[in-house]
Amino acid sequence: MKITTESTMNTILELTNIASPTGHTEKIMEHITHRLEAVGLEVRNTNKGNRIVTIAGEDNTQHRLLTAHVDTLGAMVKEVKSNGRLALTLVGGFRFNAIEGEYCTIETADGRKYTGTILMHQTTVHVYQDSGSAERNAVNMEVRLDEKVVSADETRSLGIEVGDFISFDPRSVRAGDFIKSRHLDDKVSVAVLLEALMLLAKEKITLPYTTHFLISNNEEIGYGGNSSIPEEVVEYIAVDMGAIGDGQTSDEYHVSICAKDSSGPYHYGLRQHLVGLAQASEIAYCVDIYPFYGSDASAAMKAGADVKHALIGAGIEASHAYERTHREAVVATEELVCAYLFSPLAKN
Repeated sequence: MKITTESTMNTILELTNIASPTGHTEKIMEHITHRLEAVGLEVRNTNKGNRIVTIAGEDNTQHRLLTAHVDTLGAMVKEVKSNGRLALTLVGGFRFNAIEGEYCTIETADGRKYTGTILMHQTTVHVYQDSGSAERNAVNMEVRLDEKVVSADETRSLGIEVGDFISFDPRSVRAGDFIKSRHLDDKVSVAVLLEALMLLAKEKITLPYTTHFLISNNEEIGYGGNSSIPEEVVEYIAVDMGAIGDGQTSDEYHVSICAKDSSGPYHYGLRQHLVGLAQASEIAYCVDIYPFYGSDASAAMKAGADVKHALIGAGIEASHAYERTHREAVVATEELVCAYLFSPLAKN
């Protein structure tokens, strides 16, 4: 089975342009459900709003589960300020400086949408001496609305209120074999799993083991894929981004296999199984450790799941900011996912 990478690249761009901040992922889940049902797959909706697709296997006594998360970083309206601008509260683990100057969209409870820009209150250098040195935090950062409003009452007359969701302009760009965009974490992985599912359905492929594909919607806040795990599941793989930086082996051209993150080591036997598959198929891979990272697989372990767990994913530069990855990392991730789906179970 070979996924068409060009189709995956297009799906990545498609997904990044559908806003899905954690807590408000209904539209993208509907989009994903429609795509999967269009090829005849049955999609189950969990109480948390996750989506699960099950592909029957020759062995129905021992199951596998692969997950990727569709929720992204975002924000919510914390306060409608007296000057008509909006104070923010962040959703997910990132820093205010990562969104300074970013365009955004505010969606009201009744579905109206307004655009704006996230700025320091002290942005104007001709007025504020500390415009460069002031801390980028919840006190100093605000949303400047693209509306003629100068008071809280005028802003509230638009229907904007505390608790409304704020999504960031993804600025998705295809630059040759690179994709630059916000929210490649984890829409690259979602695209890989979607394309794999659609190919399995179209070609009516039977897998060695019954396999569940879980698209989760609360990973960025720590509990997306920690439930709705069938009791027959013995192996659980989170497909998520590989973190790049000083001291890391990950880059934008390989699939990363995680040995350890902030939750501790991943299952050694399953990790070595994935390494062996990559070596046997000459897949471009690296093994890495992410010091400030948690995945749906580690969340499942904390929730008490009795499974072997692993984490793989395309290397993505500048995580939780304006991210970038390369076609080669996408290809390597596709190849490892496909090799795993048709492999025997990992040894203990």
